[in-house]
Parts: sequence; structure tokens; C-alpha cells
Amino acid sequence: MSVERCVLVGQSGGPTAAINSSLAGVISAGIEAGARVVGMRYGIQGFLDGRMVELDRAFADPADLDLLRETPSSWLGSCRYKLPTPSEDESVYQRLFDRFEEIGADAVLYIGGNDSMDTIAKLGAYGRDHGSDISFVGVPKTIDNDLVGTDHTPGYGSAARFVATAMREITCDANVYDLKSVTFVEIMGRDAGWLAASAALANPDIVLLPEAPLDVDALLGRVAELLAVKNTVMVGVSEGVRTADGRLVCELAAASGADVDEFGHLATLSGAGRWLAAVAKERLGCKTRSVELSTLQRCASYVASEVDLSEAFELGRAGVRAALAGETTKMCALERVSNDPYEVRTALVDVLSVANRVKGVPRAWISADGMGVTDELLAYVRPLVDWIPIELAALD
Repeated sequence: MSVERCVLVGQSGGPTAAINSSLAGVISAGIEAGARVVGMRYGIQGFLDGRMVELDRAFADPADLDLLRETPSSWLGSCRYKLPTPSEDESVYQRLFDRFEEIGADAVLYIGGNDSMDTIAKLGAYGRDHGSDISFVGVPKTIDNDLVGTDHTPGYGSAARFVATAMREITCDANVYDLKSVTFVEIMGRDAGWLAASAALANPDIVLLPEAPLDVDALLGRVAELLAVKNTVMVGVSEGVRTADGRLVCELAAASGADVDEFGHLATLSGAGRWLAAVAKERLGCKTRSVELSTLQRCASYVASEVDLSEAFELGRAGVRAALAGETTKMCALERVSNDPYEVRTALVDVLSVANRVKGVPRAWISADGMGVTDELLAYVRPLVDWIPIELAALD
């Protein structure tokens, strides 16, 4: 008599337009394998409190699973809980592994970004050191696209499509008036500028990324040159942009000792656009405006990339297949085969080589002056965004 296998899955970190597609992939592959699929409510933190849901029952109808694939945000709920090291508090691991045993978990999958991969790495290492047969596999997601070991991450393509669309539409708005103006569009990206770089699809005048230190004088000089020949200057700026001495621009406008979250990151990382707009207004004497896309970037399902949703779904399925085959302490990844025609394949990487590392935009993909991106970056982004630019009549 065969024993029913059990797949446990959680979602963590910020929501995206594609994270539920990965969850749908996990449920689909789990049901296909004849496994019981259990979801953690509100991530590992909720699971510690005993909060779970039977996903194979909740999504027994294929139509409901199809709907989940297209639904933004995190259906299971999320958390930003930093798992301590065993040396800091082993009791947390004892409680978790007791719960894993109670529900008969054969595989534990966690869908998330850098901090979620840290959780999988710690659980996998602890399980290995204590003789556990449970498989631990990470399924990547982050709009920041900053996970190492994978060509790109689900969530990024859809968020990038929103950013490019918003930048184009804000440009149309700013071009209405016959006056000199500069608009700074602030885009998410704490440590890496991938998302801000996607704004280049809409042809803004300047794009500022964390990977290229900001020289404020050089920036204002460039803006002045542009204003001499045109009315409207558009600047895409990453919220994580830094000065040459390493200071976050957003910190220049914030009080010292800013709040941090569970992982030591700034809890509120915004203000770079506002600060630059204020400086530009004072120094150049023109109208300026700052637009913060903020959380709108994360779950804009109405401009979701189908490529993004499809890849997210397949990575969820790949995670279940790998875990039930005995792979552990791994992260599912995407390897790019070609740009044109666009082709990727799934792979497995050691999650210990992923956790707590950041993949930045290559300096070679940023213009020499640090205020734009190269054609190589655009070629990288376009297939993920599934970008089909709409031709607009030129404004007088």
C-alpha cells in the first residue's frame, strides 16, 4: 500500500503579479503526482503558529487553478520573518521540523526572493545536519530581479512592463504644457537597478541606477543641456540610487537612524525622486515633479507579461518535480538559451550559493556616463516584458 506524499508550500516577501502563478504550478504538479498539497498561511511565521490550508482541495477544480494563475498578490499571504541561525535559537527549528513531521511533509517549497532563499538554505542545511529526509527547494520570485543563479526572476517581467507603460504615459502627461519641466519617476529597487532600467523601453532622457554612482552636478548639467533644446525632460530613478561616497540619495532627505525591517533593510526606501526634484528646481529654476510608482509596480495584473506568468508556473512545477525526486537545498532557476527567438530552460542551483547575495545590473550594460542603459540591456529585457510599443503621434 503506497503512502500519500505531502508537499508543503509557502509564499514570502513582497507580492507580485506572478507569485500566484508559481503557486498554481506547485499545486498542479503536486496533484499530478498524487500528493497532498498544503499551504502555509502567512509564510513560515504563520506556519509556526499552525496556520495552514489544504490546497489540493481548495483548487481541485482546474478552473479555479487557472484563475489563481492570473490572480495578483500572494494568495497564501506573506511574511517578512527572518529565520535565526540554529546557534541563535535552535528551538525554532525544532518546532518547525516537529510540524513538518506532524503533517507528513516530504517536500517544503518556499516562493520568494533573497530572504526566502535564505530561509530555504537554513532549513535545508539544518535538515541535512540532523538526518532529515525532507527536501527543501526554493522557487524564485522578485520584481527586483536581483537573485543570482538565475537569468531572471518571475515577477520582474510584469513589473517591468508596468514601469515602461507608466513612464510612457507620464511622458505624455508632462508634454502637455509649453514650459520647461523635469519629471523624476521613482522606481523600486533597493540594491539593484533592473526595474528602473526597464523604464528605458519608453525612451526617457535619463535613467539612474544604484550600480552607477550619482554625480548630482553632472546630472543637473545634463538636464540643463536637454532643457536648452526641449521642454520636457524625463528621468527614471531607482529608489536605491547612491552618491559616489555610497550614501543612498533617499537618506539625504531623511532623518538619520531610519527604521529598518527584520532583515536590516530600510523600512521606508523612498524619497530619491523628491530630493532630486527639489534640487533641480532650486538650481535650474524650472518646474519639477516627482512621481513615485511605489507599490503600484508589484501587482499590476492588467499589464502582466504572459511570458512572466508562464515561466512562474513552470518554475513552480519544476520545484515540485525536483523535490519529490529527492533534490534538496536547491533553487529552481531559468537559463536563457537565446534572445531571438527567445528561449529558456529550467535548471537547479545550490541555494547556498544564492542566499544573501545580490545580482546587480552589469556595468557594461550601463552607459559610460551612468545615465542610461545599453542595447544589450534592452535586448535582455524585451522578451521578458513581452513589450510591443504602441506608436504615438509626435507632439508639436
